[in-house]
Amino acid sequence: MPTTPSVEEDLNGLERDIRAYKIEYEQYFGGGKKRPPNEVEWRIELVTKRYSERGQNMNSGQRFRYSTLVQAYIKYRDMFKKRMKKKEEGIVEHHYGAAAKTIEAERERKARSHPGRKVAFAITCADPDHDTAKVENLFVALSRAQDEAGGNAKPMSLDQFRQFIRKKTQQLKDSTHCREVEYRVEVEDGEVKLKAAVPS
Repeated sequence: MPTTPSVEEDLNGLERDIRAYKIEYEQYFGGGKKRPPNEVEWRIELVTKRYSERGQNMNSGQRFRYSTLVQAYIKYRDMFKKRMKKKEEGIVEHHYGAAAKTIEAERERKARSHPGRKVAFAITCADPDHDTAKVENLFVALSRAQDEAGGNAKPMSLDQFRQFIRKKTQQLKDSTHCREVEYRVEVEDGEVKLKAAVPS
């Protein structure tokens, strides 16, 4: 017999979906995905509707967490709907700084020189213990890319991933004296790779 998910399981799933919603929309606007994350949005709406009607089933801590998650989702949803409207109206956003433009141009150059390679997600990180949201987004993007590629990579927990990024960032900063490290989730000929480099 199927079991009914607990409130904590639903909230954990909601948190994962909101992270994925943000990442996949960014990938969509960046050209990495052909369609917006409608399925993820549908799951989020389903859970939020259920708990708006069953709030009495949550304790005070769970209600606070639920409220925080919903507020984050609404913020992202409103932001992405505005960007979607601009996209549909053909309005091009010019919000990149000079450094971001340079990194993006370098990515495009590398993509042209390696047609079988696609950068699925990228971040720059100066301090993994401070940039926790970036590290979590990178973890979600890597996990999703591995799932979509259907490889046999052994899954890593979020805590293990944080430790790996912390150690790798420190190693690169010590060896190159850089201030931050760029991490890229790349898909090359169906193989998912996590690359670490000093931003050029």
